[in-house]
Order: sequence, then structure tokens, then C-alpha cells
Amino acid sequence: MLDVLVSALTQGLIYALLCYGLLISYKILDFPDLTVDGSFPLGAAVTAVLITNGVHPLLTLPVAMLAGALAGLATGLIHVCLKVRDLLAGIITMTALFSIDLKIAGSNLPIPRGTDTVFTAPFLDRLFGPVPLSLKKLILSCAIALLFKFLLDLYFRTGSGMLLRATGDNSVLVTSLAQSEGKMKILGLVLSNSLVALCGAVVCQEQRSFSSTMGTGQMVLGLASVIIGLTVFKKLSFVKLTTAALVGSILYKLCIQAAILAGLDPSLLKLITAILFLAILAVGSLERRKGGKARA
Repeated sequence: MLDVLVSALTQGLIYALLCYGLLISYKILDFPDLTVDGSFPLGAAVTAVLITNGVHPLLTLPVAMLAGALAGLATGLIHVCLKVRDLLAGIITMTALFSIDLKIAGSNLPIPRGTDTVFTAPFLDRLFGPVPLSLKKLILSCAIALLFKFLLDLYFRTGSGMLLRATGDNSVLVTSLAQSEGKMKILGLVLSNSLVALCGAVVCQEQRSFSSTMGTGQMVLGLASVIIGLTVFKKLSFVKLTTAALVGSILYKLCIQAAILAGLDPSLLKLITAILFLAILAVGSLERRKGGKARA
């Protein structure tokens, strides 16, 4: 039972990176970015190819982030420069990335046994000593999730970060400050997809394989996690958005693990995720309607 809990926590911490990215596109920019389903496996594909060719696993992470940033840049340019609707811009990039992933790594690329990943690298043995691999994964996943949480918190306090947050809430304010709303959207999509690709890279190293279909449904998974976190902390205004996303990711993975232990067929997980996401959206919509009627 303890191993199951550790595994669920590890998965929740890793997927918090995905949730950070969707927090930027969904909550801050109000941008339905389907690029996520393409940038996630893109980060995994780049990582798998680099590791199998002898590149140090830590060095693959910034390269994966750069690949994801380029994917976000493509979506941003299509939307801002070509005036394509946000949803369609993401779909176009996602579709193109599927072929790019296949060209990079094929349909499936396992990381060979004996090849180090960030979770089995020798430096972890020097840091933690002879501890179980599952515990190493948990500690390292926690460190990565918290590192990027704090980096995002620091960024959101800067002038650029405040402008980014204002872009989704009040684009008129951004324009009045002589800033380009389009440039801020592009910047947000670059940051979002770099984090999503990083999540794909870490998942690839944790699972020791890349699959061309591993990005399917990642946007729904991430959004469900983000909304769970925001719902849990909606009455606690002092809780940071990144904290809500982190907790939401962990809670989501714990719920999924509990469902599997209860006998749920694993093949139904994506269906359950979609139903859960729909239920969360429906409840939120009903609450907003009740609030509107109460004020009226």
C-alpha cells in the first residue's frame, strides 16, 4: 500500500509541471491551447533520442524545454500573426507535431536497460545513499516540482509576469501600457509549452520509454487537475495559483490510483477523466448561475 501511495505522489509531482503550463494558458491567458497534446510527447521524443545517443539525462531536460518553447512559439505566431482562432491554432500545431514526433523517435522508443536517467544517475546515490528507487523518484520529483513552482512565483512578481497575468484579465490595460497583447500571448504560450514538454521529458525518463500516443488526453488531464486545485482553494485567496495547480495534480493522481485499487478497469481511465472534467465544469457553471441569480 505504501508503494502505491509513493507512486501516486510521484506521478502527481511530475504532472504538476504539465499543470503549471496549463495554468498559464487556461487560467492566465484564457487560451484553449491544444498544442499541449503535441508538445508533451515532443519533449519525451527529444529526451528518449538524446539519452539513447549518450547525452547526459540532465542535459536533455533544457533541450526538451526548448523544443516545447518552439512548439508554443509556432502556435502563438499562427494565432497572432496569421489571425487564426486560438483553438484552431493549437490544433494545427498539435497535428504537425505528431508527424514531427514520429520523425524524431518513431512510434515507440524504449530507453535501454543500463542507460541512466535522471532517476538512476550516479549523483543520486552520492546524494541520498542506498535508498530504494521509488523513494529517489519521489524526492527528485518533489524537488523539480517545487523548483519550477518557486521560479514561476518569482516570475509572476516581475513586470513581465504581471503583464502576462493582465493579458488574460484585462487586455485593454496591457495596450494602455504601450505593450503588445499579441507578444504577451506568444510569451505565455512559449512558457506554457516549455513546461509541458519538460513534463513529457521527465515522464519519459520515469517510464523509460517514449510512445507517439502518450500525449493523447494530456490537456484534459491537466485541466482537470488545475480545476480541482482551484476549486479546493477558491475561498483561500492567499494561496498561490501554482500551489493550487500542484495540489490539484497530486489529488487527481491519488483519486485515479484509488479508483484502480477499487477495481476500475485501467482502459477506462481516460473516459473517467473526461467525465470527471465534465462534472467539474458543470458544477462550476451551476455555481456561477446561482451566484448571478442571487445578485439579481
